Amino acid sequence: MKKKEIIFRDIIPLRGPNIWTYRPVLEAWVDIGELEDYPSNKIPGFYERLTAWLPSLIEHRCSVGERGGFLKRVAEGTWAGHILEHVTLELQNLAGLPGGFGKARETSERGVYKVAVRAWHEEVTRAALHKGRDLIMAAIEDKPFDVAGTVEELGDMVDSKCLGPSTASIVDAADDRDIPTIRLLDDGNLVQIGYGAAMRRIWTAETDRTSAIAETISRDKDLTKSLLESCGVPVPEGREVDSAEDAWDAAEDIGLPICVKPVDGNHGRGVFIDVKTREEVEKAYAIAIDEGSGVLVERSIPGTEHRLLVVGGKLVAANRGDMITVTGDGKSTVRELIEIQVNSDPRRGPTELHPLSNIRIDSAARMELERQGLTADDVPATDREVLIQRNANHAFDVTDEVHPETAALASLAARVVGLDIAGIDLVCEDISRPLSTQGGAIVEVNAGPSLLMHLRPGVGKPRPVGKAIVDNLFAADESARIPVVGVTGTRGKTAVACLVAHLIYVSGKRTGLACSAGLFLDRRQVQKTDAANWTGGRRLLLNRAVDAAVIENGARTILGEGLPYDRCSVGIVTNIDRDAENLERWDVHPSGGEFFTTYRNTYRTQIDVVLRSGYSVLNACDEVVAELAELSDGEVIFFATDPACPAMAAHLAEGQRGVFVRDGRITLASGRDEIRVCRLGDVPVIGKQKDPATIANVLAAVAAGWALGLTQEVIGTGVKTFGLELPDPAALLPQRAGKSPAATARN
Repeated sequence: MKKKEIIFRDIIPLRGPNIWTYRPVLEAWVDIGELEDYPSNKIPGFYERLTAWLPSLIEHRCSVGERGGFLKRVAEGTWAGHILEHVTLELQNLAGLPGGFGKARETSERGVYKVAVRAWHEEVTRAALHKGRDLIMAAIEDKPFDVAGTVEELGDMVDSKCLGPSTASIVDAADDRDIPTIRLLDDGNLVQIGYGAAMRRIWTAETDRTSAIAETISRDKDLTKSLLESCGVPVPEGREVDSAEDAWDAAEDIGLPICVKPVDGNHGRGVFIDVKTREEVEKAYAIAIDEGSGVLVERSIPGTEHRLLVVGGKLVAANRGDMITVTGDGKSTVRELIEIQVNSDPRRGPTELHPLSNIRIDSAARMELERQGLTADDVPATDREVLIQRNANHAFDVTDEVHPETAALASLAARVVGLDIAGIDLVCEDISRPLSTQGGAIVEVNAGPSLLMHLRPGVGKPRPVGKAIVDNLFAADESARIPVVGVTGTRGKTAVACLVAHLIYVSGKRTGLACSAGLFLDRRQVQKTDAANWTGGRRLLLNRAVDAAVIENGARTILGEGLPYDRCSVGIVTNIDRDAENLERWDVHPSGGEFFTTYRNTYRTQIDVVLRSGYSVLNACDEVVAELAELSDGEVIFFATDPACPAMAAHLAEGQRGVFVRDGRITLASGRDEIRVCRLGDVPVIGKQKDPATIANVLAAVAAGWALGLTQEVIGTGVKTFGLELPDPAALLPQRAGKSPAATARN
């Protein structure tokens, strides 16, 4: 076969809702050249090589709508752009990013395709696209390809760059409640939940409600124990020591066996339990002091260690630790037995995807072996049981077994330390009995506890700990959203955005505006360059001082970046003029049926993201814009310079809402009921010329203000003061309490 090639002409990151989907995607412009003449069924052996390398493609349903649908398309004949879509998604899936959106569409240029794939992380997806291209070319050319190595490489990228499972569980829980999230670090677990003034922030299992003082207290185990003891929480007797000799003195005072651990250690490092001899005490001290700034010696509590997760003062999950033992076979060393009998468990592994971690011979394990007269390289006798670790992974879910009294003590411990999310470590023999009846005690209170043990226990059912954290951050009726107004269209969108922002400002809200004229906070300009883009809009949503945001989005933003928000309260489309805007760069056409991107499909993106509780504000005099009403999940408010236009007349006849000019006055209508806001002559931006385009812009802004629930007085004052240099336009509002236009008596 003559050499063929797949070339990426461009890869465009669409970081928000776009013409393809609501989620971020990478849009790859792919030139398949001569392969346009060679669909998959005309390439000998291609199907066999592809399915041998990626047998899991059988799960891709494709447009056929059934399992194996995509492979059926490959067997019948499909093109390299379409195959690249599915191969990229499958490589991401195998690397640990399951599911995701994909689409391939031809462009107006023969052999060139747009391929859009879900971008969980831009760098990972970009790498998957390139690896997918390489795999397809290897299958075409009948060359070897290292699928396992590729998946491993991508998997390493996923582990290092994507959200960890603990943070992801919280983000997923927020998504289930339709609460927006923004990742604040490309390679970290710092996430903003919500927009603007309504936001909260999390970092794994810590939130912006997690006190730095409480976290510091939790790291000081001696101080934590003292505070708990003062509140009646059972804790092990003990004290901080400053030398190996002092540790032995403390052990003699307390009584053997004892526990030796760092004052401020974590993850169980340097912790030795059931220490019984002076030699063991001295060895344990030497190791523990290297793991922290000091050493604690405590009474050894009989039983098994448990981890209780407390969120917002409530117990939401509990796990029990397990003892790790191996059984001798008369020929394998202890080290080998650990690998054969323990680490071979598929649940164990080095990544966070594994519920259990691998067991290694650390200092504590070596001490346990010494007690039994063994080393890691000794061969135990056949059937001899060898203890490796007393408290290993917290692998067993026991949430439903926790005694109410013990749950109450765990909650009290979290409150005493001051943590909103706490991992409470306690030792007892039976978690279903009160601690007081068995000499159990709380041994540690941890900030930022791992959630993985509760999400993926080795034994038992997973617990919805991410949901518990989100529900603690936001009440059931909180959306974590601020009013967001998105404005798009061919002309007038900047003017509309500025006026809408002014109306909201007059109502008393701290208002952010991102538009072509710059970035504004209230009436203060903080950026003079064009901010009608993804970055400008995102800056507003990241700002705690913003109560409402107005964001201008042109077609180039939608096509080249994506919208900066997932959903909006109000979406405005001013007009669509195909002759006034050149979008050939994105291969946008006046029409194109199923395959080509059209002007309508571009601008509809703004309406696609309107919340069900929101409003679409549409130009009734623009036929293409008016037709977008059928796509809106929210209510539709039409505006029109001519109230007699067919779309407005039909809309009002159905009892719906509209804004227009009647008898020289801006009028709000709900069906046949009308409210007069003010005369056109009272609106400075309209002036004496009464330009129809300017009037339409004002009507669009008034409709948006109405949609946001602004009062008639606020709307009237806003349009009358827009563009005037007044110190405080809100001071002109009538003193009497205003009512929303919908509730005002009709005139």
